[in-house]
Order: sequence, then C-alpha cells, then structure tokens
Amino acid sequence: MTITHKGQSTAISLDQLLADWEEQGIRTVLFELPDMHGVARSKLIPLNKVRGYAEKGLNMYGGTVALDSRSFVVPGTRYNEEKNYADQMLIPDLSTAAVVPWLSGTARLICDAYWQDGTPLHAAPRHVLRRVLAELDKLGYEAVIGLEYEFYLLDPMTMTPVFNGLHIFNTSRNLAVPVTERIVELMPQIGIDIITANCEYGPGQFEINYGAHSALHAADLGFTFKNGVKMIARQLGYHATFMTKPFSDQSASGAHTHVSLVSKATGQNAFLDADDPHGLSPTAYYFTQGMLKHANAAMALMAPTPNCYHRFVPHHFAPSNISWGPEDRSAMIRAKNSRDERTHLENRLPTALSNPYLSIAAVIAAGVLGLRDQELPPAAVSGLAEEHSEFPPLPTTLDEALDALERDDEFRQLLGDEFVEVFTRAKRSELARFKAHVTDWEREEYLEIY
Repeated sequence: MTITHKGQSTAISLDQLLADWEEQGIRTVLFELPDMHGVARSKLIPLNKVRGYAEKGLNMYGGTVALDSRSFVVPGTRYNEEKNYADQMLIPDLSTAAVVPWLSGTARLICDAYWQDGTPLHAAPRHVLRRVLAELDKLGYEAVIGLEYEFYLLDPMTMTPVFNGLHIFNTSRNLAVPVTERIVELMPQIGIDIITANCEYGPGQFEINYGAHSALHAADLGFTFKNGVKMIARQLGYHATFMTKPFSDQSASGAHTHVSLVSKATGQNAFLDADDPHGLSPTAYYFTQGMLKHANAAMALMAPTPNCYHRFVPHHFAPSNISWGPEDRSAMIRAKNSRDERTHLENRLPTALSNPYLSIAAVIAAGVLGLRDQELPPAAVSGLAEEHSEFPPLPTTLDEALDALERDDEFRQLLGDEFVEVFTRAKRSELARFKAHVTDWEREEYLEIY
C-alpha cells in the first residue's frame, strides 16, 4: 500500500520501505518532529513496531512543538493547559525516509503533527511552510531554495574555538580538525549534496554549502544538516554551535537563504530577464520588494533570539538596513544576476540559529505578498547599500521584530494566526527570562567599583 495523509502521497510504499530497511540491517527508526527552534524532538522505534505507528500515528506530548529555547512549557501557547496537556499524533512523511549514516543501524522519518481528531497543529513549522507554499502555488510558481550555514567548532570542555586567529579559506585550518571531512563524507549519504566546505572568518568558524532543492525538501535538509553536524561533532569530541553570536569579539554566523522561482507553466526560471539592465524579471523585482516591505515582521523568524541582533552591524558582511543591490554583500537582498538559469535572490537576514522551515516560510511569504502587490523596489544604488541612509534600518531587538510581526496583518495572515500567537507567546517568555538575568558584563562593570 501507499501511505496517503492530508493530500500528501509518497513515492514509496510502507511495505517496500520496511522491506528495504530490514534488508539493510536497520534495527531502529527515529520518528523526528522539528520543533519551533528547528531542534529534532524524537522517539526511537524498533523496526518491527514502525508499521503500526506509521499507519496510526505515534503519540507525543502535544506541547513539544511549542517548548521555549530551554524546553520550558510556556502557558498560553494553545497546546498545553488549553488541551489538558494532551498528546499529538506524529504522522511520518515517507518521502523523508533515510538511513542515518552517522548512527549504527538507524533510519529516520520526519513527521507532521496532528491532534487525535486529525486537526493539524498549525504552529508546527512544517505546516507553516506548507501553508505558505500553497499560496505560492496559486500564483503559478514553485520555489527553489539553497541554504548556507556557518557554525563554530568548540572544545567541549572549555567552550572555546578549536583554533585562534582569522584564517578564512586557509587550507591548514580547513582541515585542522576532522569534523568537516567527516561531514563532507557522510552528508551525501543522507541526500545532502555538499558543494564546498571551508573555515570562515572567525576562529573555529566553518561554512559548508550544499545544493538547492524545492522549498519543503530544502527545509528538511536544513533540519537534517544542522542536527547532523552537531551529532557528528559530538562523536568526534567537539561541540558544534549554530548560535548566532557566541563571542562578542568574533564573527556572527548566518544562514543566507537563496531563492528562485520556477514557472509551473513553462518550467523556466521566473527571475531571469536577459534584456533587463540587471538581468532580472519583473517577478524578481516584485519578490524583492515583498521581502523589503515585510522585512521587519520576517526578521522575528529569521533572527529569533536576542543574541541574533548582535549580528546586524555595518561592515560585518551582515545587513544593517532594509536594502537590496546587485551582487552587494552589504545589502539585505543580494541579487545574483548571473543572466542564466542560475539567476536568483539571496536573502542575507537569516541567522544560523534560525529554524529553516520558518526562515524559508518568511522569505516566501514576503515574496508572495510582493507578487500580489506588484510594486517595484527602490532603484539600485551605487556603492555599498549599507552606507546609504535612504534605506530604513532593521529592527535592533527581538522585541521590535515581534511587535512588527504582530502588526503586519498581511504577513501574519499568510503564516496563520495560530502560529503567530504560539510563536510570539513562546518568544516573549524567553525574552522575559533574558531581561531578568544578571549578566557577566553587569557584574564586571559594577560589582567591584560600586
């Protein structure tokens, strides 16, 4: 039989999948749920129990998807006391089936979350992304997404970088620790086609790039990549962190998100116009303006922690204003106008810590609104966009971004009120704990003198 659920069908039957896994010596299967932060919440299932859970669903505490960054249960997030702390049912998407190459005899299935009566948990990140993609589909387009992740490798005992100094692209530092080589070796086995791997600007900072894919698949791979990097690093005796700004005097880590649209009618890149001075079509300009217009609201999803806002300062290869420019690494939107099928837009807002499902949803939702409005962005400027005062500044705190998300009715409607309510309530709970915390800086500044 072929599993079908809520209109989604898979290319492989459950019978065939289980037979293949048994032949490959798979003993256990992870049923994984991406939570609000992009962290994998899972249960490990013996292979002989997978069929029952795949057909009927696997129970898991329903508030899991809405736990805050310390896994605290946050009141008022719809999925806790309001539901009497009931279970959700995890329904595996068989198209995500994969053997996990960094684990022994283990496969995985990424799951979608539903209540017992079949109602989706609309705030679950995969549902949010699907909702946005359905709106893009109505306009006649499919999105192709590529993600660039930066991360730091640390000594787990001291939580300091594995080497000092700034050695971007330095060959000896590229290979200074075995983690990157192991990542490059193993990731293709789970479907992540590595393109490049190198040390980045910060000491112990790395960037590993892989190929672009359709939006939901790209988000699944981003989820897999981040959780896999952390696990591989741990197995080799290191700690990998995607925290946006782990060190105040070193580079922040981003997750630049590359997007192009394919016309469903023609199968062609909808962003390409060889006759345009910048090589961009009206569709590309409309999509760009949408990302600019809704940047303040989208930033809550792309920079979802207080720490993220240390990244957005001028002259650090991160955007500091709501801007765009052809091949401009200082702009929020970098137009990669290669004048061929590779032409695309690069949104440089998302931080490495962001949830790939939600950051991609934010990019596409803003773009969809731009396609609907058909407004053009400001004219491209000469020089670095970050140095032009006519571009408005980005939010400087998570509080500002959350306020913008709640005020942006069009953007909020695309993502869904249920998601926005759950997300903002959880984030404001984290902010309350953050503001109540006495920092090392405060002690060092005031404790002795005063």
